[in-house]
Amino acid sequence: MSAKVVIVDDHSMVREGLKQLLELEGDVQVIGEASDGLECLKLLETTVPQVLLLDINMPNMNGLEVLERLKEENVDFKIIILTVHDEIEFLLKAVDIGINGYLLKESDSSELKKAIFHVINGETYIQPSMIPLLNSKMVQRDHEKVKIDLLTKRELEVLKLLSVGLYNKEIGKKLEISERTVKNHISSIFKKIEVTDRTQAAVFAIKNNLINVF
Repeated sequence: MSAKVVIVDDHSMVREGLKQLLELEGDVQVIGEASDGLECLKLLETTVPQVLLLDINMPNMNGLEVLERLKEENVDFKIIILTVHDEIEFLLKAVDIGINGYLLKESDSSELKKAIFHVINGETYIQPSMIPLLNSKMVQRDHEKVKIDLLTKRELEVLKLLSVGLYNKEIGKKLEISERTVKNHISSIFKKIEVTDRTQAAVFAIKNNLINVF
């Protein structure tokens, strides 16, 4: 019995090449193809694969947006991101959303098949070359979370406001506290998140998605 796969990529030659490689030995069957995110979602209304191979860079909804939508819908099939992106941020985002596999397009067909059957069997398959960096980034993020947890609710408010460029006086006015109190909060924030100036504090806030609420 062959694994049923859907390929989503905006390049028709990539889709055709993958289809030929995967179906060569008869253990994988490509049951559908889509060229962008919206077409993918439409296709999945009538076609249910065991594994969805999903590119990131696509028009009309990118791969990560498709992944997010499908995870919200609690789909039964597995999803492997197949991409040229070896930047750790893309992998981290995919892991956060809940990916089953993440593989680079430079991988050979045997590794892709290995990934497909791994995820069908309930395992996660991450590009081996990216695992050490992923692990170190996860440890780093845990450390950053500890720092964030040290901040009081008021300190978080101050950090978010200074990170979007507000001066102490403006922060005080917005939060209805004195400028002196703002200075005290900032001093405490710097100590807790281990930074020495406002720019470093802003970078910390951006990296940890603290200011997208504003």
